Amino acid sequence: MECKLKHLELCQNVVTRMAGNSFFLKGWAVTITSAIFAISSVEKIGHGIFIVIIPILIFWFLDSYYLRQERLYRKLYDAVRVKKEEEIDFSLNASVFNSDVQSLIRIMFSVSILPFYSSLLLVEMILSRFLQ
Repeated sequence: MECKLKHLELCQNVVTRMAGNSFFLKGWAVTITSAIFAISSVEKIGHGIFIVIIPILIFWFLDSYYLRQERLYRKLYDAVRVKKEEEIDFSLNASVFNSDVQSLIRIMFSVSILPFYSSLLLVEMILSRFLQ
């Protein structure tokens, strides 16, 4: 039972790390977007405001990637949870569950990701109108 608990703990640590990465990416997305808006308004760069779209899309992609990885490791956790003690091999290869988890594009437009990044894009579009 000790081996199984240790393997589950390893899987849980990866899931926790992926969730933390997602949290930090959202924070950086807001910070960088705000910084670009501040610089654009001070420097009176009307067209420069559209540069903010690039980091938003990059953070959106990365956040979706980490959410997908988190879901893969949750599947691995569930698989380890039902294994017998003698079947524990301490493998952290979650790629065997690729077919069980949604694609990256579908995750990008999921309920947990889309509202945050689409609202950032919407705010960017609204503010770019006022800053021109």
